[in-house]
Amino acid sequence: MITVVSVKFKGRGKPYFFDPGSLEVPVGAKVVVETSKGLELCECVQGNHVVTDERIVPPLRRVVRLATADDLRIAELCKAREKEAFGICEQKIAQHGLDMKLVDVECNFEGNKMLFFFTSDGRVDFRELVKDLAGVFRTRIELRQIGVRDEAKMLGGIGMCGRPFCCNQFLDDFQPVSTKMAKTQSLSLNPTKISGCCGRLMCCLRYEQEAYEELVKTVPKNGAFVETRDGYGNVVQVNLLRQTVKVKLDSDNDSLHAFDADEVAAVPGGRPRPGETPPHVLQLKPKKAAEEPEEDEWALPPIFAEDTAGGGNEDKRAGEGKRSSSRRRHRGKKPGGGEGAEPQKEKLAPEKRPSADKPAEAGQAGEKKTGSRRRRHRGGGGGQEQPAQKQAAPKEKQPAPAADKPAGSGQKSASRRRHRSRGGHRPEGGAPKAE
Repeated sequence: MITVVSVKFKGRGKPYFFDPGSLEVPVGAKVVVETSKGLELCECVQGNHVVTDERIVPPLRRVVRLATADDLRIAELCKAREKEAFGICEQKIAQHGLDMKLVDVECNFEGNKMLFFFTSDGRVDFRELVKDLAGVFRTRIELRQIGVRDEAKMLGGIGMCGRPFCCNQFLDDFQPVSTKMAKTQSLSLNPTKISGCCGRLMCCLRYEQEAYEELVKTVPKNGAFVETRDGYGNVVQVNLLRQTVKVKLDSDNDSLHAFDADEVAAVPGGRPRPGETPPHVLQLKPKKAAEEPEEDEWALPPIFAEDTAGGGNEDKRAGEGKRSSSRRRHRGKKPGGGEGAEPQKEKLAPEKRPSADKPAEAGQAGEKKTGSRRRRHRGGGGGQEQPAQKQAAPKEKQPAPAADKPAGSGQKSASRRRHRSRGGHRPEGGAPKAE
């Protein structure tokens, strides 16, 4: 992002970007800028603003200063010199008998160059004219040939619409315009009605061309053989903007009937031969879809709209409660199925809860719970007791520790097995015996 100002030279043409630096340039102020041709005086049309890097055409030149009283005085002298040079150049053109029309004269702000603009139907040899002008003004002379459209842009004027020329007001460049555009827009092809003051086709013919091209696709052409709800006929008149057509029906040749564009359908191949039945194409025509209302940019999403409307919170909370309860039931089950599922913990009634005056029963319950957890961890089944002989048998079948293992590993494993066997032989529901 770069901070720039937009300026125009002599109040016409497209705006150009310049780097203001540390200056704050107001709109309408006269500034002196640096160009490829030297210093120039121009007018600011948009103050300091930020633009993207893609819009900058390098090199971005800078604003030298705000115009002072001396700069304005020099600009007045240049205008007086331009008016004088315009009259002298016309006299020289008449003396040499050149077929050219002088349009405008520009004098450089620094006073070291003069530029003459002219129009002509063909090539002009103006070498002797340049020598005469250089001898009179004692400065660098340049003659430039332009077209009639550029002439209208430089001079300005009022169009047939009653407004100033578009090219002189806001158009940056000229777009190609053709007679086909006037035909598409159902305008008169009379050259005097579709041409501007410059003698070329009006630039405004291109403004709505894209919209007319889209409208033409949905309406049958003038003279087409169409099918309507009242029968077959030929299109006599088409109104693109209103999307209506007037049809002269075969069954009623005395009057014209108006239809909407979606109520008629053009028959492929035109009118059939005598004796042939025209096809039914109206029912095959796709119906125009109803336009959906545009969504408000500031409208709330549906979930928030229910909350603000009232009455939606209770339903939402109820739904959340159902989802949370199902999640808890899902977490309480094992993925193996119903047989291996862990039973849910039931809440004890107040009379069945262990109290402080029965410490033995509390201890027994805790010991029973601990033992069952250990047996489940070892893979034992339920709370059944196993005989001591079966527990001791695997101890004899244990392989001897390998030679590469340390001696302490076997002692630790044996102590763990003894610890597990002791915890599994306690009588069910009894307190641990004191040794």
